[in-house]
Amino acid sequence: MTTTAEHLAYVLRLADNALILGQRNAQWCGHGPVLEEDIALANMSLDLIGQARLLYSHAATLEFTLTGIRKTEDDYAYWRSESEFANYTLVELPHFGPLCGTARADHDYAVTIVRNFLYAALAVHLWTALKASVDDELAAIASKSAKEARYHRHHARDWLVRFGDGTDESHRRAQAALDYLVPYTREFFTRDPIEDAIAAAGIGPVTADIESAWSNDVADAVVEATLALPDPVQHVTTGKYGEHSEHMGYLLAEMQCLARQHPGAAW
Repeated sequence: MTTTAEHLAYVLRLADNALILGQRNAQWCGHGPVLEEDIALANMSLDLIGQARLLYSHAATLEFTLTGIRKTEDDYAYWRSESEFANYTLVELPHFGPLCGTARADHDYAVTIVRNFLYAALAVHLWTALKASVDDELAAIASKSAKEARYHRHHARDWLVRFGDGTDESHRRAQAALDYLVPYTREFFTRDPIEDAIAAAGIGPVTADIESAWSNDVADAVVEATLALPDPVQHVTTGKYGEHSEHMGYLLAEMQCLARQHPGAAW
């Protein structure tokens, strides 16, 4: 298998999605609506950050093969700028959506649950497909990550149904979160030269090929939750190309500040 720039870029995309969503979910630590959910979100954050670490380590090997430059997982997580991250815009959004006027809550658990479900529903199919990758290291990471993604999907789906089929208020919040977040998922399925090269090399799938399976999973859960999917939109976000929302810089400042204040420190 020949290492290419597209191969490296693809692995970094996977890693960035896991890291940034892990960082977002970790913000619930100590703030969960109930203790059990506080612990659940912390554990799922650790799963995602663990996936990111494995992927960044693999990326470092690929980059060394390509360029002769040695990097570590910390280099990718702490020392890249906003435009160098290639995560979906969905995973960087804060835990609140537009409620009404200028009023908002700092943490809306419905937004967290809906985001986790939409992403985990994709991750289950993506990791499953990647288990057949000709990149043996990526296939091994996928085998471990698919199990974690199935739990993440189960957890989020269960809460989505509880919210949607619960009280008037929980239903309203779940519907508002769906209306807010589903449009961002269009970015999941836009093809580009990186994905085409990866698919041609047998490294990974074209994500558009799993859109139907993802859509069926989402539609089934939404119906059970007595909710409704919003009308399709035309706009496609561009986080995976390094063009992020206004929220990404604040998230990176929080995540990277310690390493940048003490460069060279050993943890």
